[in-house]
Amino acid sequence: MTLRADARRNREQIIVAARGVFAERGFDVPMDEIARVAKVGVGTLYRRFPDRDALIRAVATDSLAQLLDEARRAAAEEPSAWQALVRFLTRSAELQFSLQMTPPAPGTIAVLAGDPAILALRNELLDQLDDLLRAAQQEGKVRADVGTGDVAQLSALIWRPLRGRDPEIARMSASRCTAILIDGLLARPGSVLPGRALHRQDIGH
Repeated sequence: MTLRADARRNREQIIVAARGVFAERGFDVPMDEIARVAKVGVGTLYRRFPDRDALIRAVATDSLAQLLDEARRAAAEEPSAWQALVRFLTRSAELQFSLQMTPPAPGTIAVLAGDPAILALRNELLDQLDDLLRAAQQEGKVRADVGTGDVAQLSALIWRPLRGRDPEIARMSASRCTAILIDGLLARPGSVLPGRALHRQDIGH
């Protein structure tokens, strides 16, 4: 069912507000506080999201959709796979910094892990990253001994928020670590990585 413009606007306001509140104060913030930040009534919030789990799923889904959209646009607009990969990794770090949430409790992890929409988006995002990485390797720009799993794992570490740090320090850290990751992906003579490349199937489905 298509939402009316005002209902859609309210939903977007709630998701944006929830994302910020979750990032700053954790997942246990009262729902009425999220409604206050979103500037909507509590009844409006509960009509859109009947419980906290539904709201958490919506925030996670929206975040993944933004990342997937960025990956697709980079692939379509950049002149080479390497440039698209660099743009995606750089922009992803910026997006994730604004989308970061505090580490979820086990119950929250279970809510997210069991959601089919979130799983589908995650798989689409990994497909897009896999395509970009393989194409950049075929261009001879990316070292051959890395896989999508390596890049996904390193990106997840970079995107993890630095607790108790000044926001600008945290932002600078994410940017610097992303630049180091990109530099480390370049194909050139150097040390051999231990083990083997990690692929999609190595990091779960």
